This record gives sequence, structure tokens and C-alpha cells, in this order.
Amino acid sequence: MRVAVVLFNLGGPDSPEAVEPFLRNLFSDPAIITLPAIVRLPLARLIARRRAPVAREIYAHMGGRSPIVEETRTQARALEAALAAGGMEAKTFIAMRYWHPFSDGAALAVKNYAPDRIVLLPLYPQFSTTTTASSLKDWTRTARKAGLNVPTGEIVCYPREPGFITAMAARIREALGDASPEGWRLLLSAHGLPKKIIQAGDPYQWQVEQSAEAIVDALGIKNLDWQVCYQSRVGPMEWIGPATDAEIRRAGAEGKNLIVAPLAFVSEHSETLVELDIEYGRLARESGVPQYRRARTVGDHPDFIAGLAGLVRQAALEETGPRMAGACPARFARCGCAGR
Repeated sequence: MRVAVVLFNLGGPDSPEAVEPFLRNLFSDPAIITLPAIVRLPLARLIARRRAPVAREIYAHMGGRSPIVEETRTQARALEAALAAGGMEAKTFIAMRYWHPFSDGAALAVKNYAPDRIVLLPLYPQFSTTTTASSLKDWTRTARKAGLNVPTGEIVCYPREPGFITAMAARIREALGDASPEGWRLLLSAHGLPKKIIQAGDPYQWQVEQSAEAIVDALGIKNLDWQVCYQSRVGPMEWIGPATDAEIRRAGAEGKNLIVAPLAFVSEHSETLVELDIEYGRLARESGVPQYRRARTVGDHPDFIAGLAGLVRQAALEETGPRMAGACPARFARCGCAGR
């Protein structure tokens, strides 16, 4: 069986000139700003124009561009190799949501590959309507446009997938090094969301907490001091918490050393390399945190890639329906498996 694996991620600008159109694409998404198009599109242009100068300064720390495409290509190559080692004929394709390479090009490339089966693999371990659902919806549009009529399996989420959890625990141990866990606090930081999105039935926060509990269990550190927190909030709305920056200040006041681990990002980009490393690193120093360390994202860690390969093999063998690590509670009406 010939399998096409499509990897989804948000994408990022590849030059300073791409920052504003990238932001415009982001805020034009109805999954991000849930207003009618007649209001949303002009608002997206306004927000992008106003935020572009600050965003360009952020990307300047990374050479004027996001590394997320290169990181995703590295993951894609590793996944292809892992699938081949297991005897599967598979080719990986990348589809970014808000900047090149888009789903349109990926769909045409998949069609040219002529697979027997397509597996859709979002690089978001925890499902959200703002990430996974938006990417899958965009793929449905582009696949239809490309005339792709191939049996397709979806990997909706994998918040407790053993390979992902093992890789995250390994990254945290790397950051801790030879230090004793005593006197350290682990902050498991995820991208935040407005509370209204969670209240509407989005399971993201619950799944983040599932990931966090599994990671702590995998670490096996007795009496570990740890906390889930959320970063990257913008705008006047009330966001889920606690906020990562508030937790850093609290750690400083309590004289705690900190390890910050990004558990909802699987590749390095502006929110890890700039927000966590530079901005929050500075905040930690100013707040009196004795030591501040940041665990790397899972990237192409062998355990993470092996876990993804296992999910792909399962999805490729199923006739219908999405793959999921475990059903969400009924209160999450917008779960990725709801109604399927």
C-alpha cells in the first residue's frame, strides 16, 4: 500500500516582508476571529498592519524568519525513514496553515504521488478548533479543489501518546542535567486560548492537562513541584490560566529555580526561541529566579518520531474515521471526534 502522510502546522514568515501577510492570513481565519467575513477580513488587515512592526522585531532575533518549515521538514524526513524501516511505502508532505508551503501545493503534490491511502497528521498533540480543526478544514477544501478522491485517515490528537510523552520527559531531564530536582519547579507551558473558546466546548485545555499529567508520571520524580501554565495571550479578552509570566514572577518571589517546558509545541519557533528564551528569560532574571532553564521541544526525538509512525500505521490500516488517543468527556462538544 502506497501512503501519503500530510503533516500540518501553523507555518511562519520566511522573510521580514512576509510578516504582515502571514499575520493577515492568521487573523483572517474564522477559527481565530469568529466574526462574519465582512467584519473579520478588514479587521484582520488592521490587526496585521498594527502588529507587523513588533512581530518583525521578534523574527529579527531568528534572522528575520521562522525556522518552523525547516524543523517540520526534518521531522517529515525522520518520519518517512521510520515508516520505511517498518516496511511501509510512504511519502510525507507538508501543509502549513498561514504561510508557505500551503495546503494547495501539498494537495497537488499528493495527487501526483497517486497514493492508495492518505493520512492526515497535525503536529498539534492536543486538539483545538483553532489549530487542528482549522488545518483539517483547509485540507478538505484544497483536496476537493485538486480532485483528490483517496481514502483518508485523520489523526485528530495524541495528548498522551507514549512516544510523545517519553520524548518530552527526556527533554526535561536534559534541561535538569545533573541538578537535584529539589529546589526546582517545572512549568509546563502551552499556548493560551481565550476562555470563551474553551467554554464553547473546545477540549484543548483538558488535553493539555492530560499531557502534563502523563509527562509528570513519566518523569517519576518524587514530590516534583510542577504547574501547567499558558503563554502568548493577546488582546483584552479573558484567557485561560494561570499565565506563564505570572508563574515566573511567583517562582522569583518564592526563590524557586525554574525549568520551562513547551508541551503544546513540537518544533522551535518564535514562541519558544523568543518568548520563552529571551522575553521570559529576562523576566525570570528581573523577578529574582535563581536559575532559569528551558527544555527543548521534542523536534525529531526518536521516541516522538516512533510514536508518530505508530499512529500513521494505525490510521493507514483503518477504513474510516479519525485516530484519537482517547475520547474527550462529553462536555467538550467541539472535540475533533464529535459526531464522527
